[in-house]
Amino acid sequence: MNTLLSLIKTPVPRDLSLPLPLNPDDLAIILVVLFLVHIFFVNLMMGGVILSVIFEIVGKYRKEYDQLAYRISETVTANKSLAVVLGVGPLLCISLLYTMHFYAANALTGYAWISVIPLVIIAFLVTYLHKYTWHKWTGPDKNRHIALGVGAVFVFMGIPMIFLANINLMLFPDKWPEIQGFFSSLEVGNVFPRYFHFLMASLALTGLFLAGWFGRKKYALEKNLPGCNRGSVRRIFYRITFYATIAQLAFGPLVFATLPIGGVTTDLFILISLGVAVALLLLALLRLEIRSGDEHIGRHYAWIGLLFTVLVLVMGTGRHMYRESSLMTHKALIADKTVRFKSVEAATQMRLAAGLGTGDALASGPTGKSLFANCAACHAVDKVLAAPSLREVYGIYKDNPQGIIAWAKEPGKKRPEFTPMPSFAHLGDENLQMVADYILQLGAPAAETESSDTPAKL
Repeated sequence: MNTLLSLIKTPVPRDLSLPLPLNPDDLAIILVVLFLVHIFFVNLMMGGVILSVIFEIVGKYRKEYDQLAYRISETVTANKSLAVVLGVGPLLCISLLYTMHFYAANALTGYAWISVIPLVIIAFLVTYLHKYTWHKWTGPDKNRHIALGVGAVFVFMGIPMIFLANINLMLFPDKWPEIQGFFSSLEVGNVFPRYFHFLMASLALTGLFLAGWFGRKKYALEKNLPGCNRGSVRRIFYRITFYATIAQLAFGPLVFATLPIGGVTTDLFILISLGVAVALLLLALLRLEIRSGDEHIGRHYAWIGLLFTVLVLVMGTGRHMYRESSLMTHKALIADKTVRFKSVEAATQMRLAAGLGTGDALASGPTGKSLFANCAACHAVDKVLAAPSLREVYGIYKDNPQGIIAWAKEPGKKRPEFTPMPSFAHLGDENLQMVADYILQLGAPAAETESSDTPAKL
């Protein structure tokens, strides 16, 4: 109830009068699919950057890890390009489905949101520099090279934080009036639990990807990673996936517990429970693989990949379900605001066409006088325009304002000389009551002189 009251007090925008290119349900499916494909490469990019630096640091003492770190860095440059290109689709879909919420969040996070572009450029350049100076900055320059990699990690880590804060802010329109830029948006919702959950997901997915990438039979392991064997390499990355998945299970309940309860539904709870069950089964298979001998490790890789795919689908679908549920009330308010605006706009155009001027048609306050703009193009006080005069309406309904409300909600056709009146049920009973009272005030015998002065605001 408190959430509903705060939403009602929030300035509600009206939607754009533009048709969607597809059915909203189809757009939602496309959004989830495109987002999951995009986030797959984002995870590989993030996990690759982090692991390449960690392995390079360890490689100062164990040379084989430095070689492994370099091979990981080679995957980062490709994955980051795919992540950016594939991010266009979900951004377009989310801007179509949640236009008012998406652009409101963009505006409120301001400079941080627009800084994503230069940050991505910087991250790309630093990553390429880190990759192509790997064999040049060695010996005394190795620490400088590691520092460059650490810098790349921090830049890459900042970009998803901005995205998460922005997407998270979309879900809380009641908080919009309080936002004073990016840093205040971090206090809304559960940005930090979601962020750490995302980082663990990046490490888990990257570990699984690299276990398959370096462990596949066609990979020239002896040439690219001399001194390493396929089984030990797979085990290293399986362990990363295993422990990162455990960390996800630790952060997951924290993410769920910090979600505002208004968006949590029974279906969402069931879906999350399914995700937990899949994660536990995934952990069991990973543990079995880690304990296998070098000659057998990798035989369950396909099943682990399938379970991971199901887990990602569950997470992506659950995220969309929560977004829809949490924004349901505010989207209804936007739809109502849009209908009201269109009614006022149509009434204003009709008044102008009749030479009556705009009057108070564009007034924002829900008063009887402003709402009467919907009626003024057809109803005058003492003359017939496109409908009976208010004098005649008063004579029929002077003791029955509810009759005006009932007629406005479900008008029929009684007189052949008049065009059928459209329904105004969208205004709601409360607003129609104000209109009815105002009509009876104007139509009363003494109302003509009073209306030329200042009618009471209802």
